[in-house]
Amino acid sequence: MRYAIVLMNLGGPDSIDAIEPFLYNLFSDPDIFKIPIGQRLFAKLISRSRAPKVAEEYKLIGGKSPINEWTEIQKKMLEDKLKSDGIDAKVFIAMRYWKPLTSETISLIEKEKFDKIILLPLYPHYSITTIGSSFNEWRRQYKGDITKLVYINEYYLNEKYLAAINQRIDEALAKFSEKDQNNVQLVFSAHGTPVSLVKKGDPYSRQIKETMEAIMKLRDYSHEYHLCFQSKVGPQKWLEPSTDKMIEKLAAEDKKYLLVIPISFVSDHIETLYELDIEYRHIAEKVGIKNYIVMKGLNDSELFIEALSDLVKNNIN
Repeated sequence: MRYAIVLMNLGGPDSIDAIEPFLYNLFSDPDIFKIPIGQRLFAKLISRSRAPKVAEEYKLIGGKSPINEWTEIQKKMLEDKLKSDGIDAKVFIAMRYWKPLTSETISLIEKEKFDKIILLPLYPHYSITTIGSSFNEWRRQYKGDITKLVYINEYYLNEKYLAAINQRIDEALAKFSEKDQNNVQLVFSAHGTPVSLVKKGDPYSRQIKETMEAIMKLRDYSHEYHLCFQSKVGPQKWLEPSTDKMIEKLAAEDKKYLLVIPISFVSDHIETLYELDIEYRHIAEKVGIKNYIVMKGLNDSELFIEALSDLVKNNIN
């Protein structure tokens, strides 16, 4: 049996010039922004207006999104791991809002013969805005044999995924002085969603909480911990508390040593490198936080790749 493994991710602009078309693709997505009439016009106007501000943020992290490079590394690591385990698999990448787009990846897959196509999102938690959107785009573009498709919906409690996060937490905790170790607050920051999605049954926020609790149970509740949400867009009510308000709250409670854990991301990108590590660092400094450290993303974590490999193996038997 020969397998195609499709790593599905958000994607990100690979240059300053790519920011506006990337944003256009994002705001055109009906699974995130449901506008009955004129969605493309809306996407064009808002991407044009937001691009200059977003460009300034990307300039501070190297002028492009690292999510593309990290996903390429994860692809190579997974392909090597599967090969070493005797599995005949080729790994592809399908980005939702930038290159390679889903349609481009499908064209590549159709040029070869595969017995099964495993759709493996690089989102551990299910939301219609992430995994749901990627799967919907696949269904729109794929015209082949649907009996070959295997959808992996979520893996937010996978043991090796949890272990990979804990490994990163330990690495980050080591950056605090020994005398401050016990005073560190673990601040789990997840990408937010509108509350309206939760009311419609979207399981993402519940799954995020379950991941956090599973991680802390494995740590034997070693530190005080908190959950908050970032990246709010638009006027709707979003999940709370927001990460910036959580930082201010902890400072007011004289809890001045913070380890921020990006819980809904598997690689570093604009929301970890800029939003958490630059924008919110300014807030932390302003309110008197003494040590503010942002955990590195899973990125090239071997444990995380083992988790992905196990997911593939569990879904081809």
